[in-house]
Amino acid sequence: MLKTLFAAMLPLAIALPVQATAIDANQAQARDIFSHLIAFKTEVGQAQVPVMANYLADQFRAAGFPDADIHIIPHGETASMVVRYRGNGSGGRPIALMAHMDVVTAKPEDWQRDPFKLIEENGYFYGRGTEDIKSGVTVLAANFIQLKKAGFVPTRDLIIVYTGDEETSQDTMEDLVKNHRDLIDAEFALNTDSGGGELAEDGKPLVYGLQTAEKAFADFSLTTHNPGGHSSLPRKDNAIYELADALKKVQAYQFPVMWNDTTLASFKALGATTQGKVGQAMRDFAKDPHDAAAVAVLADEPSEVGKTRTTCVATLLQGGHADNALPQSATANINCRIFPGVAVDTVRETLQDVVGPQVEVSLVGKSVSSDASPLRPDVLAAVTKAVHSIRPGVAITPVQESGASDSIYYRAAGIPAYGVGGLFMKNSDAFAHGLNERIPVKSFYDDLAYWHVLLMTLAGPSSAR
Repeated sequence: MLKTLFAAMLPLAIALPVQATAIDANQAQARDIFSHLIAFKTEVGQAQVPVMANYLADQFRAAGFPDADIHIIPHGETASMVVRYRGNGSGGRPIALMAHMDVVTAKPEDWQRDPFKLIEENGYFYGRGTEDIKSGVTVLAANFIQLKKAGFVPTRDLIIVYTGDEETSQDTMEDLVKNHRDLIDAEFALNTDSGGGELAEDGKPLVYGLQTAEKAFADFSLTTHNPGGHSSLPRKDNAIYELADALKKVQAYQFPVMWNDTTLASFKALGATTQGKVGQAMRDFAKDPHDAAAVAVLADEPSEVGKTRTTCVATLLQGGHADNALPQSATANINCRIFPGVAVDTVRETLQDVVGPQVEVSLVGKSVSSDASPLRPDVLAAVTKAVHSIRPGVAITPVQESGASDSIYYRAAGIPAYGVGGLFMKNSDAFAHGLNERIPVKSFYDDLAYWHVLLMTLAGPSSAR
């Protein structure tokens, strides 16, 4: 009955007039930039990333940044962008600030609202990229512009690094690290595209996660071969059956349990507020990562198993060539999320050992792995100050994420990287990559203020060494 009533009310709710939030001049400028950015269809294949980069370049120039410090680097149909805010050098080496300009494809016919128009409604900003991660692009740009116009001179160079294909191949980040290291080299990097705060369903802030490590993304193909033949003459050797046997072996295999300073600190902090057997397992694992019972509980929890080991899972299948023929080959794609510090080829070799020599195991495309970033006291202190400026007293904990971001290229190049996004969101509001993506309006403006405090703490007058 309640579901029926809610469904009946939904069109009326959508039709309600937009209620704009009262904002100051800096917030209004940020909102205007945000609106423009959402309108660019920076999906793969649209060639809109360079257009968006040129729009941003115009905003930086208008604020007083010289052309020599604004770099747009074409890369096929997309591009990367680097903007340097020059400091006086008293605070040390540069800090890189990261976001990506591209977004996951959105089909307008599937959305309730135009995904490429920023719509403020019922306390939310709707649009593709609002969460992932044009909000991050916006708050970095708006802070640079506002600080530049105010005449602020940082104690160290600040470098915005915008990539153009994080959601697909990550070629632009790889290109920057390999071929333009002089433009993006830094003491450490801060990424808007990971980390962040969690809100309870009643809006109460629960915890802020400072991302210091992430797992590597790698696809492997498992392939079996066979001479094939007529289906009326079946044999015991069959490429599809052999692949099925191999997949069952992969399903049964568990990679070794692993941990680092980040995962232990994270489990300790999250275990203190997580109820039930999962919370107890977190606390027990933090005390002793050799605790087999705790490991078993965490392994049964999809949201937690990735924090304790490398994981590999079958995602695609292809086999045979005709309905009436024995298969000449069969292939499965295995997607792995590799624990920090483990080499990609080590995982390939392990899979090969698991499935046996009759199955060919090959890396699909490219993959890069990295170690976890050290828990830098200066970064932790600055993030804590910035978070508490918008959410007083909320707990800060290091986290390792099972997903991947452009930070992994910085880490692989020997530059520590930290996910320090300033958005606070409910889990029920997280629609990144999905339909009707949105963020709370308050969280967007809080994020703008958060980054101002973070930049001033790390590169303001009091930060000089």
